[in-house]
Amino acid sequence: MATRNVVFPAGRQALYERNRYSPAIRSNDLLFVSGQVGSREDGSPEPDLEVQVRRAFENLNAILTAAGCTFDDVIDVTVFMVDPESKFETIWKVVPEYWGNAPHPTLTAVGVTWLYGFDFEIKVIAKLPGTTAQTQAA
Repeated sequence: MATRNVVFPAGRQALYERNRYSPAIRSNDLLFVSGQVGSREDGSPEPDLEVQVRRAFENLNAILTAAGCTFDDVIDVTVFMVDPESKFETIWKVVPEYWGNAPHPTLTAVGVTWLYGFDFEIKVIAKLPGTTAQTQAA
């Protein structure tokens, strides 16, 4: 098996090693980012929902930055929300602060019952800078 080309954000490698997963993997011209939650530096959940969502995006942006990307390089997003019916509006008012410019990435939102004490998680696939995106005219 080939060695995985892992991307670690500054200062959080021990957290990922303790939990036994990679924050992101480069593969060809894509960056696959693991789900990011609104954790504090010690990995514990941020209790305030808006702050938790901001922390999730900050954790995501730290990984994107470590790979030389921004949110504008993101092509696909999956978000997970505990109890989306009651929390969606609170979560979605924070999203534009980080979302990037139009055209926006594709999005899949999934309602879940449990996220290890968190209420929001975001995972993305991004195009690595300096690579050629394959596009097709509509």
